[in-house]
Amino acid sequence: MKALVYTAPEHLEYRDVPDPIPTQDELLIQIEAAGICGSDMHAYLGHDDRRPAPLILGHEAAGIICTGERKGERVTINPLVTCGKCEACLANQENLCPNRQILSMMPREGTFAQYALVPERNLISLPDHISFDVAALAEPLSVSWHAVKLGVQALHNRFERKVLVIGGGAIGLAAALALKAQGFVDITITEPNENRRIYLNEKCAVTAVSNTNDTFPLIIDAVGIAQTRAFASAQALPGGVIIHIGLGDNGAGLDIRRITLQEISFIGAYTYTMQDFKECCQAMFEGLLGPLDWAILAPLENGAEIFQDIRQGRIATPKIIFKPNQ
Repeated sequence: MKALVYTAPEHLEYRDVPDPIPTQDELLIQIEAAGICGSDMHAYLGHDDRRPAPLILGHEAAGIICTGERKGERVTINPLVTCGKCEACLANQENLCPNRQILSMMPREGTFAQYALVPERNLISLPDHISFDVAALAEPLSVSWHAVKLGVQALHNRFERKVLVIGGGAIGLAAALALKAQGFVDITITEPNENRRIYLNEKCAVTAVSNTNDTFPLIIDAVGIAQTRAFASAQALPGGVIIHIGLGDNGAGLDIRRITLQEISFIGAYTYTMQDFKECCQAMFEGLLGPLDWAILAPLENGAEIFQDIRQGRIATPKIIFKPNQ
């Protein structure tokens, strides 16, 4: 099969690789749509030790089952593979499983390929009106759905439903859409890239600004670098909540003194539970997250060029989706 293989920092090769062979609990999926995640970019830049070269990246995907009793079924993929037996899994907190794996992270190859292997329990059937391109957004949307749920639980309805989302990429936009679906109205996205701000305001029905001096009871950091953590620390109301999704760097930034003196909660949010994934998919299927038409499509063979375009800030849209079998 053809695949886009990460071979070294800032190097991708579109080439032939061996066809994957399913094990007892896996199904072979023909990948019809696969989105680029920020973690793919981190790996591409050589910033993720969990994704050493050579490796097929990609974990936001949808496709067609090729093997087993469900052969021919259209599905979206939950790429988080867990043991199902540990204390976290039994408590329905699979995202905290100590044995968790994810597609595109060794030892599991990713979805920037014509085919991929996925455990059957990780597949969600698609209704006829949902395209593969929309279905591939289920993973990033579920990340933000989970983060918003954590924020709502931590706030305990003590404040007005006013939120700042830091970062207008796919996760930040998905957070804004999840917030809307869960009853929030006053949502502001800060995004430094002017072209992306214009795109978000004109195409995605959200409010994106370059900066704000306002304060907020709930802040979602969808970037996760020192500057955004410092910004979140400064803009959080006393008693407020910061949800940290982004994994931009592992540096400083938090104003620990202010967080302590003002009793600001800081909560890390990682992936999602299977329940979160199912809830988010259902919200997608019912149209609660909007038309989800803000991705652009590209052939997988153009992957190296597209990653360079992202690297150079030449792409405004929050999401690019590869079409491996077209």
